[in-house]
Formats: sequence, structure tokens, C-alpha cells
Amino acid sequence: MFWLIAGLMSLAAAAAATWPMLRGQARSTAAAMLTIVAVIGLAAGIYAANGRPDVPSGRSMAMDAGSMDIDAMVASLAARLEQQPDDLEGWKMLGRSYLNLGRFDEASAAFERAIALEDAANADTLIDYGVALAQSGGQTISPKAVAAFENAIRLAPTNPNALFWSGIGAANRGDTALAADRWEQLLATDPPAEVRGMLTQRIAAWRGEPVPALPAAHPPIDGNAPAGEIAIDVSVADGARRALGAGTTVFVLARTPGGGGPPIAVTRRTLGELPGTITLSDKDSMLPGRNLSAFEEVEVVVRASASGNPTPTKGDWFGSAVVRPAEAGRVGIAIAEVVP
Repeated sequence: MFWLIAGLMSLAAAAAATWPMLRGQARSTAAAMLTIVAVIGLAAGIYAANGRPDVPSGRSMAMDAGSMDIDAMVASLAARLEQQPDDLEGWKMLGRSYLNLGRFDEASAAFERAIALEDAANADTLIDYGVALAQSGGQTISPKAVAAFENAIRLAPTNPNALFWSGIGAANRGDTALAADRWEQLLATDPPAEVRGMLTQRIAAWRGEPVPALPAAHPPIDGNAPAGEIAIDVSVADGARRALGAGTTVFVLARTPGGGGPPIAVTRRTLGELPGTITLSDKDSMLPGRNLSAFEEVEVVVRASASGNPTPTKGDWFGSAVVRPAEAGRVGIAIAEVVP
């Protein structure tokens, strides 16, 4: 489902989790707008060696024949750029790397260097910068982020990324009519059917019109899920609901029981979308050739991250269950335990 967005927008760092979050939002407040923004991670790097949900673990990933530490790679790039400060593409790469790793302040600083080298004349760099600012702003989108999106739309009035993010910026400052206009222009770029439905739903809400229902992301499941899929009926304990905001990121993953190695499959939602049913399948697999359908038994973990980090952190809420997909492709999990 997330890859539909990748086909529509080239903004590699910010599109992955946007549309599933849009489905669960009916209001157009600033906080609701920010909750639809999430960053696609360097999947194997962020999740590798992810242990039990109550035990933080390291970040590393196997690449080709050896093991390379993602943070070390990024640090090496940053050090090189200090020696080569005019390397425009290097600053952009560094900014996107920081963005992918959730280091938003550092991402903003890197994009500022790139913007200076380009004389603020590249819409895509301005959008990357605005996204980094928005992600670092908690539950609000800063005026600097909104200004970056507006500058981008002035430079590239038909750029899908600029239309998308400037629409969010307009809604954030309360101009829902302009936000709807921008996203109607985005509709004119002929996005995929599922994306079109989500755009149409949000535009209707901004214009105060009846909100059309969206088609289910997956067909209804009766009994067992199709081979290679697990349907997870997720509920949320009252304590978790009180402790965490609606925009809290919820990581849903399948892994080998006990937590050895990187997760097999991963997706994410927001707490505001739950309760609901989430489906994991081979399309959510993290590593090529390591498909969910190849495992007889997996542990499914649903974790609401208080910090937004993909690794378990004190104060997170979670639930888990061991599943044998061939025997029962559907499982109920409550987010009811706290990471100590």
C-alpha cells in the first residue's frame, strides 16, 4: 500500500506512512495534519537485532558480505562534507539520511546548507527541509516549515510534492479552502485509485462536505487469512489511550519468536486509527527473499511508541502473540502492557 505513494511522489524520506494515517483522521486540525506525516526508515538498519519489546537493542544491518553500521556511515559522510562544504548532492544525501534515521534537527541543518548552495531555488530541497522541520516540531508544524512549503509551490506550482505539502501547510494555518484547492490540483495528476480516494476524502472534510467512505485496504477476512497473511485485530487499553496521543506511531511487526534478528515484516499506523484490523503479508517483508509466508511460526508485536522511535523505549505500550499462520491467520492483540 505504501508503494502507491512512492509512485506518486519522489520525496523518498516522507511518503511511506502518510496515506494509512489519512484514513483514520476525520478532523483537519494542525495536530491531525501532523499525524499523517511519518518517515520511511532504513528498514534493515533501524530494525536489525530488534529484541524483546521491553529490551532496547542496537542498530546494525548486514549488507552484502559484511556488516556496516548505519550511524557510522552517516557520520563518515558528515565528516567528509566538513572537508568538502560545497558538495551540494552530499548535503542533500546527508539530510535525507538524517531524516530517515529520525534525526530531524540534524536533517534540517543539512538541508539548510543545501538550500544556501542552491540559492533557495530548488523546490524539492525546500520540501525536504520543510518535512524535517515538521517532524521535529512535535504536534505542530512551525511557520518555517510552512514557509518552506509555500516557497516550493511558488517555484514549482505543478510539482506533486509541493502541492501535497503546501496543502498540509495551508490546513495547518487554518486555510482549509486553499488546502483543498492544492489537493484538487494534485488529483489532476491522476494518482492511483487508492490514493485518489484518500485525497478525495480529505478534500471533502476540508470543504465541509460529506466525507465519502474509502474502500478497505484489504478484502474482508473470514476465518483464516489468505496464505502468507496475518490479520491482526488490534485493541487499545484505556491506560494506553490516556497516556499517549492519537498521533502516536504504532509499529506492527512479525518476527521470529523470541526476537532474534530483524523483523520479518513491518508496517505502521497511528494510535488514532485504532482499534482496527491490520494485515501483515509478504509485501510488508523487510528483506528480499525473507517472506512472511515462509515461516511456520512468528511472533506478532504491536507497539505504540511514546518517542516515535522504532526501537523499544521506556514508556511505550505494546502487546504480542505467537501465531502459526497456517493454523490461524487471524489474531487479536491488545496494546495493554508498558515497557518498563
